Amino acid sequence: MTSRGLGRVATVNLESGQPTVEQALQRMRNALLTYKRQGVKAVVVIHGYGSSGVGGAIKTAVSPILAAPEMAGLVRKFVPGEDFTGTKRRDLIAMCKGLGEAHGIEGNAGVTIVVLR
Repeated sequence: MTSRGLGRVATVNLESGQPTVEQALQRMRNALLTYKRQGVKAVVVIHGYGSSGVGGAIKTAVSPILAAPEMAGLVRKFVPGEDFTGTKRRDLIAMCKGLGEAHGIEGNAGVTIVVLR
């Protein structure tokens, strides 16, 4: 996990160390909780795209976890990187100005952008 000071945007790499899907999801949960306590406003979750051409197991598992009711107190909004364009991009930047300074995420199917409560 690394944190960017500018605009309180952090990054967590779920692919590091080739974890199982459950290990990666636990890493994401822990990172989101830690960053929220640290006052971070948004987190770029790097999950990769997978080699299948249709999205890997970690990528596929991330969105349902972020949308789960138990995450409602932690996650304000999330958008897959491939959808981080146009209106959705503007909406998220309005919630966290630091996302406007984040590079390499617009249209990137290997990441998900999470705005914390």
